[in-house]
Amino acid sequence: MSRKKRIYKKDISPDPVYNSKLVTKIINTIMQDGEKRVAQTILYCALDLVKELTQREPMDVLNEALNNVMPILEVRTRTIGSQNYQVPSEVRPERRQSLGLRWIIQCSKKRKEKSMKEKLAKELVDASSGIGITVKKKEDTHRMAEANKAFAHYHW
Repeated sequence: MSRKKRIYKKDISPDPVYNSKLVTKIINTIMQDGEKRVAQTILYCALDLVKELTQREPMDVLNEALNNVMPILEVRTRTIGSQNYQVPSEVRPERRQSLGLRWIIQCSKKRKEKSMKEKLAKELVDASSGIGITVKKKEDTHRMAEANKAFAHYHW
């Protein structure tokens, strides 16, 4: 039995504007070098742009984009003998959300628009409508898991 104490997750407080814990998680994912105010400005401006572009509530677009991006399956490398196998496994709900957020931010950084606000807004709109780099990344992950279904019996 492990001697370490169990580490409990910190309860994050909801952001002041949208009163949502999800928005706080996105801000913390965007944040670099502790510049939280900059990350907040980027996200809030991006959500305002989303409202202008889609004429819909920005939180609805954000939730829809996240649901379209979150992976259900992923592959994990498992070494058996001296061979490495890509074993498909189901993704836990917390990891699904964090992977989705991370992918949205990474793929929005790769876009060609001028500012990060525009990049993030366009990526959220694309992801909510089921197109974009992030949705393609999710589909690639699922395709990889499907291709390696034969190794599912190595699942641990």
